[in-house]
Amino acid sequence: MSYPWYEILTQNTKNLQQGDFIPNCPILIPPSNIKSEEEMEIEVNEIDSIILSQSCDLVNGKIEIVLVCPYYTLSTFISNLPEDQQGKKAIRKIIDNLRKGHLPGYHLLDKDQNIEAFSDYQVVDFRNVYGIQFKSLTQISMEMRERIRLLPPYREHLSQAFARYFMRVGLPQDIEVEGY
Repeated sequence: MSYPWYEILTQNTKNLQQGDFIPNCPILIPPSNIKSEEEMEIEVNEIDSIILSQSCDLVNGKIEIVLVCPYYTLSTFISNLPEDQQGKKAIRKIIDNLRKGHLPGYHLLDKDQNIEAFSDYQVVDFRNVYGIQFKSLTQISMEMRERIRLLPPYREHLSQAFARYFMRVGLPQDIEVEGY
């Protein structure tokens, strides 16, 4: 039985769902020092993003701000690794850890040779979460000729990986097991 990873949506697809890819999504970056009485300069960056907000909230219009995270190709991810992790053995270990979910800040998605933009594996970066107005994101998606959607069960796997990353708890003191 075949379980495709992605679906190509046409421009007429109105509803947004978790797992929709929005390339070149404009993200507002506030200044590092915010003072309410001063005029602020806001930076606008474009990122290739994937929607992480729950589909039920999106479809039923229950949120105003949609959570998105950046994604990029595995090749880009590898090229941005520190120099001491650029060896073949180190890269193989990192890719294996990505695949197994042992790098909680990232999530690996499969490639699809039938979709040009996804001819390489994709890495979702949970370390950077952004919010964009639902109405703005809907307008952006309506202007796209086609949109890629991550399909179940891979969409739910992405959501679960994000939840694991988001719910981490750092303990002030580790457990030291003695006598074993």
